[in-house]
Amino acid sequence: RMSENDGAAVGLLSYETLVHAVAGAMGSMTAMTVFFPLDTARIRLQVDETRKSKSTPVILAEIAKEEGIMSLYRGWFPVISSLCCSNFVYFYTFNCLKRVLVTGKQQSRPSKDLAMGFISGAVNVLLTTPMWVVNTRLKLQGVKFRNEELHQTHYKGIFDAFSQIIAKEGVGTLWNGTLPSLVLVFNPAVQFMFYEAMKRRAGQGGRKISSVEIFLIGAIAKAIATSATYPLQTVQAILRFGQYKSQEKGGLMGSLRNVVDLLMDRIKRNGVIGLYKGLEAKLLQTVLTAALMFVVYEKIAAVTFKLMGLSKKLNWG
Repeated sequence: RMSENDGAAVGLLSYETLVHAVAGAMGSMTAMTVFFPLDTARIRLQVDETRKSKSTPVILAEIAKEEGIMSLYRGWFPVISSLCCSNFVYFYTFNCLKRVLVTGKQQSRPSKDLAMGFISGAVNVLLTTPMWVVNTRLKLQGVKFRNEELHQTHYKGIFDAFSQIIAKEGVGTLWNGTLPSLVLVFNPAVQFMFYEAMKRRAGQGGRKISSVEIFLIGAIAKAIATSATYPLQTVQAILRFGQYKSQEKGGLMGSLRNVVDLLMDRIKRNGVIGLYKGLEAKLLQTVLTAALMFVVYEKIAAVTFKLMGLSKKLNWG
């Protein structure tokens, strides 16, 4: 009889878990590439607060006119690299936990999905935050800031950015924004909880779920999660960019003060609405990206399992 430890090992080393991780990474890369300009608009609005909030198409046209059409895809490679690693870690951890904790014919419950999402998110944050700090710097390199307090960084690429940050600012800088990122594991946790619950409901009685339904389920789940956590995402982007004096406080309590200081400073300058600058672009980008990602993820996983001759039932055709 298989012991509990043997079951955990199977969960960690199974081909099924690896397939889910690779499919999740490929799905996120495909979706982010399609909707990348929307992410460019979102991060510009979050960091450069002197830029007035306008509709997303106007912001995109403005950036393209001032900096060239290719500026909409500035920082694509580091973002895609970070996203690939991040989603591989998240999907791998989530499906390991699911394989170990949801055994036999029993269905997972929303509370269990939420717990697995939190754990997966925390593992992901601790392992991949340095990559996201670097890609935020690279994505904003060459930008024409309207806020005169913001200064340009000069990196030759990903590895040069890592070495310069460590040499000039210390290795701890690579984990800037970790506290809001850990709080933000609430985002994918809630997203997966709603996604899994809606997918189970749609697939009751062995019914196959269409691509359109998967797209809509993914979009709704992400919209709920994003709207609930957006102010912290704004603080996260500012901390990763690393040019605000409040970030000089170190340690866990210092990080907490940085988060509170930035939230209060943004409210003081722009009102509560300032915490939601770029939300329109973020919702467009993240909702559409998540929806497309889930479609590609489910399809890749289903095709791979079919080719491998696995009898795993995915509830999706």
